[in-house]
Amino acid sequence: MNISSFTSDEKAFLEPNNDIIVTALVVIGFVVFAMILSKTFIAFNDNSQALENYEHAAMIAKDIASYPSLQGSRPELISAEALDRIASPVADEERYLLFHHFSANMDFYVEAGTDDGNYKWIIEQGTVSQQGRDVIAASLPVVIELGSNARCVPGTITVKIMQNKWK
Repeated sequence: MNISSFTSDEKAFLEPNNDIIVTALVVIGFVVFAMILSKTFIAFNDNSQALENYEHAAMIAKDIASYPSLQGSRPELISAEALDRIASPVADEERYLLFHHFSANMDFYVEAGTDDGNYKWIIEQGTVSQQGRDVIAASLPVVIELGSNARCVPGTITVKIMQNKWK
């Protein structure tokens, strides 16, 4: 066998350009796979954090619905007079106690209202800004006592927790 015939036969050699293209395709494929995997993890993390905050908001709403200072003539009723008192601007100390009783380290506010829309109360601590923040809300159906227990209407308590914008 002659060595010159072996080196002149181009079937035995691989061209360097083919190796570079295949390697580039493998690297691009791996980068795309890693990016998709990363985005999936980030989305899962955001969704689990939002679910956790929703559960916390629902727990706060349930606790506020049974808060003794808001109860009407019966424990299952919420007094409109108590909502008026706490939502008024002069009830700073009572509002402070309400917010610190449930969660002193979270920015949230409470909306209460009748289902027919005739009455609405917003109970917030200081100035709560929603600018550039995500809001997680949980609502709970309640019965609101308007004046006397003879006049009760269905309503809703909504707790809205504000978080810094998720990316």
